[in-house]
Amino acid sequence: MTLSSWIWIATALAAFAAMEGWAAFLHGRVWHHALWRIHRSHHAKRRGRFEQNDALSFLHAPIATGLILYGCAGAPGPLRDVAFGFGLGMTAFGVAYILVHDGLVHRRLPVSGLARIPYLARVRDAHRVHHSTGGPPFGLFLGPLALARRAARAAPAERIAPAERIAPAERIAPAERIAPAERIAPAQRAR
Repeated sequence: MTLSSWIWIATALAAFAAMEGWAAFLHGRVWHHALWRIHRSHHAKRRGRFEQNDALSFLHAPIATGLILYGCAGAPGPLRDVAFGFGLGMTAFGVAYILVHDGLVHRRLPVSGLARIPYLARVRDAHRVHHSTGGPPFGLFLGPLALARRAARAAPAERIAPAERIAPAERIAPAERIAPAERIAPAQRAR
């Protein structure tokens, strides 16, 4: 393999991993706050094939396309190879996200067989926790790990003597105790 191929593979893998973190950040800090008016359609029963939230899925496609095009037509060199690899990684993440999130989790595509892969079944279940609480995990592919980390932090409380234990409902942060239908974005509370 050529050096360019290794750069493409390395940057594509790095981009895929970075996109999970970026998607979790956007979902938790932007979609559930500043863009809640659009994202709310994703947390409500869908009427028809599409929802307003689908528009948010297309925000990164022009960036990935531009990086791939630069990787194909730009001046030869490492920057071109990195751009191409990063565009490929972003595109691969987008395709995987659509298949798992829209297909497996929300059943908008006929890919239920993906649930036979145990980790993807856990991803589906973790995302359903997000929909039932409106809180974490905000990422998709690392959702099961985020829930496991959260459970591990709660585990020390379980080792306390029974009389001193805090009731499970009190361990949940106040924002998570609000029913999803009652939850509104902070920007809308001020109105």
